[in-house]
Order: sequence, then C-alpha cells, then structure tokens
Amino acid sequence: MANVLDTLKARYLFEDMTSPDLAAALDQKLTVYAGFDPTAESLQAGNFVTIMALAHMQRQGHKVIALVGGATGLIGDPSGKSKERNLLTVETVQRNLEGIRENLSRFLDFNPNGENPAVMVNNYDWFKDISFIDILRDVGRYFRMTQMLARESVKKRLDSEEGMSFTEFCYQILQGYDFCHLYKEYGCRLQIGGSDQWGNITAGTDLVRKLCGEEVFGMTFPLVCDSNGNKFGKSEGNAIYLDARKTSYYEFYQFFMRTLDADVIRFLKIFTFLPQERIDELAECVACEPEKREAQRVLAEELTRCVHGEGGLSVARKATEVLFGGSMEGLGAGELTRIFADVPSGTLARDHVVGRAAFEVIAAAGMISSKGEARRLVQQGGLSINNHKAGGLERLITAEDLIDGTLVVLRSGKKKYFLLKII
Repeated sequence: MANVLDTLKARYLFEDMTSPDLAAALDQKLTVYAGFDPTAESLQAGNFVTIMALAHMQRQGHKVIALVGGATGLIGDPSGKSKERNLLTVETVQRNLEGIRENLSRFLDFNPNGENPAVMVNNYDWFKDISFIDILRDVGRYFRMTQMLARESVKKRLDSEEGMSFTEFCYQILQGYDFCHLYKEYGCRLQIGGSDQWGNITAGTDLVRKLCGEEVFGMTFPLVCDSNGNKFGKSEGNAIYLDARKTSYYEFYQFFMRTLDADVIRFLKIFTFLPQERIDELAECVACEPEKREAQRVLAEELTRCVHGEGGLSVARKATEVLFGGSMEGLGAGELTRIFADVPSGTLARDHVVGRAAFEVIAAAGMISSKGEARRLVQQGGLSINNHKAGGLERLITAEDLIDGTLVVLRSGKKKYFLLKII
C-alpha cells in the first residue's frame, strides 16, 4: 500500500502533524476520522478539502470515519470565528445530519458490503447519556487551564471585544473526548482537519494518551485561499453549497469556471483525482493559451460531475450555452432566474403581456426607454424572445412564450439580456 502522506503532500493537502511517527504508521492500514459541523442542511465547497483528504485515505486502503457533531453542533466550534455561533436546536441538527450524509456519499463509499466501507457517526449518540458531572470528573480533570487558554482559537477570542463564553471554551474538551471514544470503539488513531483545528486535535491526542496510555496522531491541511487571499468556497459573500436546492447546478459550475489562472492548477490538485500527467497538460494550456480557459472548464466539469452527476453537469452546460444564445428548452423559470440573476429585470401583469405586441411590452417593462426605440429594435431584427429572433412588428407575446407562466427572457442584440417577470 502506497503511503497516503506522499499523495496528500503532492496535492497540497498537508500542513502539519503531531508526530513524525505518523509517516511510518501510515505504511499500515489506519483508522482516521474528520469532523463536520451540522450548521446547515448541506456541506459547502469549503468542506472539499476535508472531504478530499478522507477520500484519498479511503482510496489508499485506510478506514475512514466521518463524524458529524450532533452534540458539539449544539454548542458551536469557536475556531476561526470572531463571535459565538447561533445555537441550533436538536431537530435542526438532526435534519442537517441527513443532508450531510447524502453529500458525503458522493465522495466516500458507505456501502456496508464493500471492501472498505466508510462509517458515519454522530457524537450526540454518546454525549446524550453523559452528565455534566461525568464530564467534569472523568474528562475535565485531564485538561490544564494553561494549555486551554494558550490555544490560538481561544486567545484570539479572549482578546476580542466579543470575548468567549464558557460554552465555547468547553468545546475543545468535547472534541477531545470524541477522539477518545473513537479510539476505544473503532481503534481510530488519526484525526485530520484544517489548520484552524490544531488546538482541538491536539486536545484529543493528549486526552487519549492520558486516558488510554496510547499514542494517536493528528494531521492538518492548510485552509485554502485564492491568490487574492479570499477564503475558498465563498462567492461574493455567499456560500457555495453541495445541495442543488441551495446552489444551482449552473451557479456551482460557474463558481469553478471563474477560478483565476493563478489558482486553477493548485485547485485541480486539491479538489480532483486527475492524475499528475493530465494536470501537467492543463498547466501547459494555462501557460500557452489562457484565453481558452481549458483548465477551468476541466475543473468545473470534474467537480460538477462528482457532486451532481452527469445529469447536473448536463444542466450546467446547457445553462452556460443559454448565455451565449443557446436553446432554453428543458430549463425552468427557477433555473433561468438564477442564470440571469445579475441582468436588469422588470415586472408586468399577465394581461399587459399576453396578446400584446412585443415592442410595446419591452417598452412598458423598461427594457427600452421609449416605444419608438423599441419599434426600431424590432424592425431591425435586434430583439430575441427566449433566445429566438422575434421577427417583425406583428410579433405578439403569447402564453407559450411565458416560461412556467412566470418568465420571459428578452435579449437586445447578442448579449444584452433583460428578464421579464410576470405577475
């Protein structure tokens, strides 16, 4: 079995480890876990680094555990946060757990009949029956205040105006106990996470050593940012989700298509399983023909296919074609609204649209400043309705032009779009 550490380092998925002995330990089959916060019904693109690290581990023969923090999610991890998270209800956490399992199943093999199935656990299952007194007596006494206060995630918050609640301060104790529980139940000897998790991870390795007298390991990978220093997984302040109900196929695809040339090769290594030879070819494309954006297209296709399947990729491609005048057949009002979210729009009542001359409608909607200008646009063949040429002045807007009865996509010339919403 090849040492997965070499793969992770080559893929920019390694930053630090708690002991150099981990390299030798990974020569044999190891059980490894990573945690996911159930703060939403879907994971985000920012979770890709953790997911890919686990996926490489599983592909190279290691046993992987995905821990979803049903209990710790009720508290909130302070790591990397400037203020306390909103506390979640048990019902909300349970709903989010179901969504996260579905997301992870696209990358990890959970098939119990497979050769090396992944396991998903919920730490609420073991914390729900433990009392506060039990935690203080059996776990808390192994933690030293000097070490807890010295952790970077704690120091930053204590120095901030917001401060830190006792609830958040105890988070590292609970995560440390998670590692201890998984060691006892599954023989888990490695926890992985982002570099901001170093304090929580070492809390776990220390606790296992003190409680069980055994050495276990922690490993971190860097938090991924683009070349401008922006944290990966955000788009103009909005998270990119793995659930198509929260981030459409088109939005997901376009997020990766917009990757900068300076970042795309690094992202191909981190977020795909493409062999190095193929990535080298794409690096050559970026260097010689950057205008073709071939590397960005491959990145977008690989990830959209992995997350949303061939069907989702097909929709994303079709949506992209629509922007360049392609057919809108098969796309609904919801998808088209997302595609054209940034173009000008107007609203008219159905009675002011259906059966009316197209040039009158576009003037009334505000697409064109005057009826005379609208008339000239149509006469010159410059208007398209749902990416079909409108024809002459006799062209009426019909009920068939209304997509799902609520939308008409209008275009002036080749690229100037306008979204007409019907009420």
